[in-house]
Amino acid sequence: MKKVLIVGGLHHKNLHSIKNYKNISITEVKNITDIPQDQLTQYDAIYSPSQPIDVKKYRDCTFVFGPHFSVFPDDHTAIEMIQGPKSIYIQPSKWAVEAWKTYKIRDQAICKDLNIMAIPFGVDTERFKPMNHIPRQDKAKVFLYTKSRHHRDITAVVEFLKRRNIEFKIFSYNQRYNEDEYLEYLRHAKYGVWVGIHESQGFALEEALSCDVPLFVWSVTSMNQEIGPNYNDIPAITIPYWDQRCGEYFHKPSELESKFELFLSNLDSYKPRDYVLENLSFNLCESKLIETINELHKH
Repeated sequence: MKKVLIVGGLHHKNLHSIKNYKNISITEVKNITDIPQDQLTQYDAIYSPSQPIDVKKYRDCTFVFGPHFSVFPDDHTAIEMIQGPKSIYIQPSKWAVEAWKTYKIRDQAICKDLNIMAIPFGVDTERFKPMNHIPRQDKAKVFLYTKSRHHRDITAVVEFLKRRNIEFKIFSYNQRYNEDEYLEYLRHAKYGVWVGIHESQGFALEEALSCDVPLFVWSVTSMNQEIGPNYNDIPAITIPYWDQRCGEYFHKPSELESKFELFLSNLDSYKPRDYVLENLSFNLCESKLIETINELHKH
């Protein structure tokens, strides 16, 4: 059993995952000073998702940071504070790691000396699971999930589905929706259509896959396809965790029709839940985190 001290807040889905890891015992505090310094070494790791800690003040402790510091590593002081042989910054996926590693301020790579790696958080495959007594071919419901994309892209997909007389329900990230309603719909969904933005992990998408719902995804290629923040043209994807069992994806509007035909023709052969169980289960993600902590202890 690994004892982990969690300092500060983190995304509720990430916290839910860690709380369900069977071989990790957690203690939560708001600040590292809430625990006497001479007692910190009782923890196998100190996990600070959102705030930097000067690791040089705690040389006998192992630290895990991230992924909630910021979108980009633009605080040079914070990055210097967390650099050390017994510390690591985690991102949920490889493309997010690359975005940090290549990020520069005044032509200087901020994270060149930062130990950083991809470790996803587990998907709750027990909560998000299919109703196996209903075969996919007998399900009729279709949904469209939208998130922060240009209205022309969403409109293009809506009109495309309407021309085909496909009835669908929209779940909009921006307008919020009830997760219980989303889960209930997933259990009766034949497939889903996804028009989202870049995702460092993408829980809502992975939860759909966990319910064994194949997805047809219009994936982004750049962070600047998100409406609002005005990001630079930084390479990114909507589906950091994916293989051919999950469905089909495309990048260009011209691909919409041909890819959709391919998607429908293969609909009964997709096995998205198998992919999630093999790559994003609580047990598997916990093992990656424990392996990382063990490696840090060698230093």
